[in-house]
Amino acid sequence: MKSLLARKPISELLIEGDHPNALKRELGAGDLIMLAIGAVIGAGIFGAIGTAAAGQTGPGGEVVRYGAGPALVFSFLLLGAACALAALCYAELASMIPQAGSAYAYTYATLGEFVAWIIGWDLILEYAVGNVAVAISWGDYFKSLLTSFGVDLPVWLTTGYRTALLSPDPAVHGLLQTAPHILGIPILVNIPAFAIVGLITWLLLLGVRESATANNIMVTIKLIVLALFIIAGLTHINTANYHPFAPNGFRGVHQGAAIVFFAYIGFDAISTAAEETKNPQRNLPLGILGGLAICTVIYVIVGAVLTGMVPYTELGVADPLAKALNSAGFTTVGWIVALGAIVSMAAVLLVFQYGQPRIFFAMARDGLLPQWAAKLHPKYRVPHITTLITGVFVAVWSLIGDAGETYNLTNIGTLFAFALVCAGVLVLRYTDPARPRPFRVPFVWPVAVVGAILCGLVMYGLPGETWVRFAVWLAIGLVLYFSYGYRHSRIRNTAPAGGGQ
Repeated sequence: MKSLLARKPISELLIEGDHPNALKRELGAGDLIMLAIGAVIGAGIFGAIGTAAAGQTGPGGEVVRYGAGPALVFSFLLLGAACALAALCYAELASMIPQAGSAYAYTYATLGEFVAWIIGWDLILEYAVGNVAVAISWGDYFKSLLTSFGVDLPVWLTTGYRTALLSPDPAVHGLLQTAPHILGIPILVNIPAFAIVGLITWLLLLGVRESATANNIMVTIKLIVLALFIIAGLTHINTANYHPFAPNGFRGVHQGAAIVFFAYIGFDAISTAAEETKNPQRNLPLGILGGLAICTVIYVIVGAVLTGMVPYTELGVADPLAKALNSAGFTTVGWIVALGAIVSMAAVLLVFQYGQPRIFFAMARDGLLPQWAAKLHPKYRVPHITTLITGVFVAVWSLIGDAGETYNLTNIGTLFAFALVCAGVLVLRYTDPARPRPFRVPFVWPVAVVGAILCGLVMYGLPGETWVRFAVWLAIGLVLYFSYGYRHSRIRNTAPAGGGQ
């Protein structure tokens, strides 16, 4: 047990971040805030926000999740509070340990290797699996945009097999019989989702500076589009749509928050950029906390306008913002928002696809994954092998997968990581109180304890099948750890820790 809980010294983590073969420091505070907005303002605000308001039913018409209705704004405030507490803990650890790896690296330094492995494995749910849902939502908006120009792609080329299998809509479910078949198997694939993941993967291979520049451009476009939606929507608010305000009470607010939490996890991705950030002790807290604050305000405003334009019961669609504008007669603005959603979710894909390979990179550098996962491209200084592997994994899954399944897995994985980061701050305050902390969590005990409890509360609102799948995922991870990671861990060997070459 003592061996499993061996902690990695922070001094060693700091050396790795400044090693000649470490990742290249290119990003400033502004870049980090734009990355946060790029990750947080995306599929949640253009897609999941509708399901959070209206709720979700299963194939038999049974209620799977209750909607918040117009009280959706309280769902966002609940999430903002929970995430703000976790973000404060992230900011303290990120400023102390400015190394690639995010919650994985922090947990290794505070709670030990075994828990760190669980978090590293768990973060795959946050980034790679989460990106499947984003890619599928991107495909829905892309299809909607093409339709507004009179271009209709074959349904069997824009709908994944799992989406048709699980859909409560008889027309979508019927694709299992009406789609082309090969050897009795229906051909149902989401080509747009597959294509966008391929494009983003190629962009990430060009280098972190190029990726950040592309993200900055996309974030600017998405903010302009959301401003356009708010201005147009404010002219068509029907106050009758705000009644009943909370049709399902706190249960609806709670479950609505659990659905949209997927959108808020982007600030965690900022911490994976620690090793590529200039002056990380200053810039990481600014990027994490500033980005979260801006995004929470945007979500509250958009949620209030959206539920005022259209009855909440009509928002359970893939493109709720476009639907609201079309219902109000803003057909031109509707396709502009669809275009903005395409750009917006492409930015989310970029940030999440950026984060996952760096988790693999950090784990491989510690010996918990094979060393080829820690290799950097000699020219672009990015973990190119894991970037390609992540891209192929997400692209293939998004080709046939369903967004609803992946939302919940992403949420539970992220909430678990957040809770452990909150605990890690307290542990490090006890085990290493004298270590310099460029950013300190104020009122650390109530902040960390309440942050962990709120994360647990949101987790409790997730469906039971999500917990079962999460347990299966962790079991697979434990098999991999004891069959490879435990035996190859660098903390048990004399090989010096270095960079990624």
